[in-house]
Amino acid sequence: MKNLNNKYINEKDETLAPEFVPIVDAIESQLIGKRHAITLTLAAYFAGGHVLLEDIPGVGKTTLAKQFCAVLGLDFGRIQFTSDMLPSDILGISYFSQKEGGFILKKGPIFTQFLLADEINRAMPKTQSALLEAMEESNITIDGTSHALPEPFFVIGTQNPHEEVGTYPLPHSQLDRFICSFGIGYPDQASEREILKGTNRQKPKSTQTMLTADKIALLMQKAKEVVLSDAMLDYLQDVIKFTRESGRFEYGLSTRGALALTAMLKSWAMLQGRSYATADDLQAITAAVCTHRLKFTEGNTTALRLEHEIFTHIHSDT
Repeated sequence: MKNLNNKYINEKDETLAPEFVPIVDAIESQLIGKRHAITLTLAAYFAGGHVLLEDIPGVGKTTLAKQFCAVLGLDFGRIQFTSDMLPSDILGISYFSQKEGGFILKKGPIFTQFLLADEINRAMPKTQSALLEAMEESNITIDGTSHALPEPFFVIGTQNPHEEVGTYPLPHSQLDRFICSFGIGYPDQASEREILKGTNRQKPKSTQTMLTADKIALLMQKAKEVVLSDAMLDYLQDVIKFTRESGRFEYGLSTRGALALTAMLKSWAMLQGRSYATADDLQAITAAVCTHRLKFTEGNTTALRLEHEIFTHIHSDT
């Protein structure tokens, strides 16, 4: 089985704004010791993107998704992908009803605010592609008719290591729809001790919803309004240019990838309680945004190596 260290993002020293601390605490109560992964997921959500988690079974991918959904008060949907699944199993079908005298849409599980696409790389490529339009436009087309998905629409996809039997690698076009990708990894020793003691194993009677739909919309707009100074834009463009012109990668960040990096940068800064972004913000999120988009021409593409290569060659004047 592949060593998934390439997906793991180191825990960072971050200072969340007070309004976000209870949210992260509530999610962490069921996913002990993974505060940075939780914060990255929040940043992706408020940036309007989607998250891809690649890791071995049993490290908390589904727990993160379910607790995240409960704390934010979102409608939850789950698709367990299999090799025999068809696109209509995800999107739904339009059928003729004699009783109604017309065609009726039977909605698939994708019609939800929060979709857990579990083991997405077990599905055939044709079925995987059924998510593309939905993830990009929050809209799907069935029999030539467009249908809007609930807002906000957020996908957490999970996938198994590619070397496992019965998996199909996600095409680059699908990977690019995820604003960031990372692994959760094993808990540290102290966190695992708490887990083994069983202090967090009791299922909570109820999870308090901490954000309303209006508040979520406000925070998403607030993230968009984070200011990037000229110096910060220079730093951001230097990073993007490095991925394209350094010769270290097979191909550099696309325009969509650059926009994803910018959106995550702004959202991360907002979570830190600032209306402007800093070099530290960019360094905190670059590996998660770029690891699934970039591939070194030589050697393995790991989060740590990618972060090291970029930020030892690109220096900030901010």
